[in-house]
Amino acid sequence: MALSRRTLLASAIVAPALVGCGRKTDGPLRFWAMGREGEVVGELMADFQHEHPGISVRVEQLPWTAAHEKLLTAFAGDATPDVAQLGNTWLPEFAALGALKPLQPFVDATPELQPADWFSGIWQTNVVDGSLLGLPWYVDTRLMFYRSDLFARAGIAQAPQTWAGWVQALDALRRDGTRYPLLLPLNEFDVLLALALQQGEPLLRNGGRYGNFRSAGFQRAAGFFLDRFSAGHAQPITNNEVSNLWQEFGRGMFAMFISGPWQIGELDRRLGAARRADWATAPLPGPNGPGASTAGGASLVVFQRSKRHQDALKLLAWLARPATQQRFHALTGNLPPRRSTWQRPGTDGRPLIEDDKSRAFAQQLERVQPAPAVPEWERIAQEMQLLANRAVAERLSPLQMGTALDARADVFLEKRRWMLERKA
Repeated sequence: MALSRRTLLASAIVAPALVGCGRKTDGPLRFWAMGREGEVVGELMADFQHEHPGISVRVEQLPWTAAHEKLLTAFAGDATPDVAQLGNTWLPEFAALGALKPLQPFVDATPELQPADWFSGIWQTNVVDGSLLGLPWYVDTRLMFYRSDLFARAGIAQAPQTWAGWVQALDALRRDGTRYPLLLPLNEFDVLLALALQQGEPLLRNGGRYGNFRSAGFQRAAGFFLDRFSAGHAQPITNNEVSNLWQEFGRGMFAMFISGPWQIGELDRRLGAARRADWATAPLPGPNGPGASTAGGASLVVFQRSKRHQDALKLLAWLARPATQQRFHALTGNLPPRRSTWQRPGTDGRPLIEDDKSRAFAQQLERVQPAPAVPEWERIAQEMQLLANRAVAERLSPLQMGTALDARADVFLEKRRWMLERKA
């Protein structure tokens, strides 16, 4: 199978990018941020510059759809910014290019940045081959949104905490009249990935050289996932076939879906305050108790070729403060990565941890697991989603699915094996 355009570009730029054209050490600190975060982070910069009058910051907003290619192009042209926001699954790729400044010495010398205050699974997404390369900026994970009123009507006293309890709840909801109680879109990989991360077995083996999808752990996860369709708990559709997620959830077309923190605001807007008591959030069930979930979000990095490392690190430290994170959450709704930020009283006097809809995310963040830290992971995850879709349509067994996924993953990882062998 041919290597992706992204992989080829990353490979091609390593050598020529070593020849730089020199950089200015004065002028504004360049900070690239994506999407909504890029829109609002500029509102925080006045306070930073008041505290650091000698450092001006120019925030440049990038759309998420173009950010990855723009960052690679900037690396090739020796035009990377000083500081940037990176999706934490992008870190391994830029680590392989040698593009990022290691941050462990900086953290060691900065008492207020000690990792014990951060959700550990999120912190680990910033560690590649033993080197800390970013600081978590905001976090994302997946958990259960459910219709608490429909649960009560079906005789379910609380959200399930185990896979067995989950199945019992789904069966009860079906008996009560919810035809397909669980929305499980086949064009998303997050749920299957979360189930796989609950197994305590690596998804890649031999140091990330080969797929490990025929392992007993992934077989259990895939089996549980596929059984939800064969048991009639979930309809084999994509999210594009759901006309309006929030409206259909409010109508009771399904009683449960799995998604991220942005849905809290969406459900409040779409269903209104009068129906806030009809739905709730809960951590994902696990095989034998509360389960793990995905460790997503974005991180802040300093590029190696910046001539402003000290100024850039001051900006990172300021953005990582609990008070700054709290303001950032108020502007974006993004969840903070530090436990102390969750405990800070907000403008209404109540800390975020006391919000009944957000609390489950704090609980879930204590049990998140990072995906494999290899540049090829995003391609492998997409293949996992495609094969899950095929497995449901063609009634493939978990072993057939895992065998096919191992074969594809091993092709994607071929260049990694070659590079590791040469390095050794």
